[in-house]
Formats: sequence, C-alpha cells, structure tokens
Amino acid sequence: MIKRTVEISGQGNRLSVSLGSLIIKRDGQEVARVPLEDLGVLILDAADTVYTHWVLAEALAAGAVVVPCGRDHLPCGLFLPQDNSLMTQRLAAQISAPLPLKKRLWKQIVQAKVRHQAAVLPQDSPARGRIANLATQVRSGDPANVEAQAARIYWQALFGLSFRRNPDAEDGPNTLLNYGYAVLRAAVARAIAGAGLHPSFGLHHHNRSNPFALADDLLEPLRPIVDRKAKALLEFGQANITPNTKRELLSLLTEEVEVAGLKGPLLVALERTVASLVRCYAGEQAKLDLPAPCN
Repeated sequence: MIKRTVEISGQGNRLSVSLGSLIIKRDGQEVARVPLEDLGVLILDAADTVYTHWVLAEALAAGAVVVPCGRDHLPCGLFLPQDNSLMTQRLAAQISAPLPLKKRLWKQIVQAKVRHQAAVLPQDSPARGRIANLATQVRSGDPANVEAQAARIYWQALFGLSFRRNPDAEDGPNTLLNYGYAVLRAAVARAIAGAGLHPSFGLHHHNRSNPFALADDLLEPLRPIVDRKAKALLEFGQANITPNTKRELLSLLTEEVEVAGLKGPLLVALERTVASLVRCYAGEQAKLDLPAPCN
C-alpha cells in the first residue's frame, strides 16, 4: 500500500486522533480524516497548528515520519518512528560494518548519482556525455572526488553559468532544491528507521553534528529527481515556495522509479533500497539496489 503524504498549512488548524485516524479541523470544522495506518509523512507547515503529544506519539507508532517546518516553510527537523524487533541485531551489523565495505557502497552511490545527473540534462547537451563518462571513473570510496567534478559541470549545464548551489541561499533554484531535498531526506530517514537501522551511522557522511548521515548518503542518487522537478517549475516561472510548488515537490514521493527491476512509487522503492543495505551489512549482498528514474 502506498503511504500518504499529508501537509498541514494555512491557519486555524487543530489535529487530533480518534478511532485510529488523524482528524484535521480548520476553524472548528473537520476538513479531513486520514487513517493512521495510511500515513507515511506528516508535514507541519503552519505556525499556529495545535496538536497534542498524543497525536505525535500515535503518528510515530503507526510508522509515519513527522516533519515540522520553520518560518521559511522549509523542514527544520524530523521525528522518526522507532519500532523494529530486529533493531539490535541490525544496528550491531551497521556499526561494525568494515571500512572497505562502506567505500564500495559509497562508490555505487556516487556512480548512480552521477549517472542520474547526466540523464537529467538534454540529449544534445555536451555536458551530458562528459558527466556520464565521469561515472565510469569512480573508484572505491571516490578518492578523486568525482562527485564534485561532476557537480561543477552539472549545475552550470542545468541552471546556467551564473548558478551556484548554496543550501543557505534564498534564490529560486536553491529554495526549490532545499525543500525537495528535505522532503526526500525525511522519507529516506523513515525507511532507515523502519528497517531497524540508525540514520546517524553513515557510509560516507560522518559530521558529528549530523544525526542523519546515512539518510544523506542514500539521498544522493535521488537528488537529480528533485533537480529535474525544480528545473521544470522554473521553466514555468515558479521560482518560490508556494502551495503549488510544494505540492509538485511533494508529489515526488509517489513518482514512479525502478529499483532491482521493479517499478513503483518512490516511497516503496526506498524500503527496498534500505532492505538491500541491510543485506549488504549482513554479507548477503554485494550491491545496493538504488532507485533510478523511469523517464
């Protein structure tokens, strides 16, 4: 079953839980009722939204990830479910994973990201071939930082010579990218927690102030999916975070992708990807099953 993404925005919202469903009221009137078992991601983007601890606890117990947003309407944190009977066993395997294994998996992630970046660019773009060629040059652990080499070519080819990717910038492209990445990061973190792994212990990312290092690792091949959507929105003159651009970026969670020969929505594919990582940690599989766009 495809889990639902629910965004709470606007004013006068009050959330409650009754008979296994999330009740959404606005100005005292019920506007929606969502079964908790159907809830995958709950995004809270309204400063005056009222909800109790019970609402948060019940959403997490049902396996949803809860994402509060800040003043800039961008996600500012994550609440993750933590209910997996195999967590101790899988967490031990994750923590003890040898460095050579992590480097090999990181190579696969970088290769997939670079290939997907090339696929975003037009067929007649000279940069497309250059980036695709770089994907073949990635070695274990990416010691030559091919990821950065590809990025320098990719961003200018995608958004123009003057564009600079800056997560702190508030211009159109960067704002759209920031929102899209944050949404997918939350979905990846949800899949990680659901599989009994911990998002803090990464394969490559390891900043001590980053509690979602593994989520950021697995997010990398997905970034071009957001980039393509941001590019399309910009071409239609939509350069800011609005209800429509948020709706378009949230729709990426149900976009069809292919993983391990199977096609389906991204939210489902993420569970397959993390399951393959569990098998890699256990020595049962050598290659990650990473999602790839279907178009």
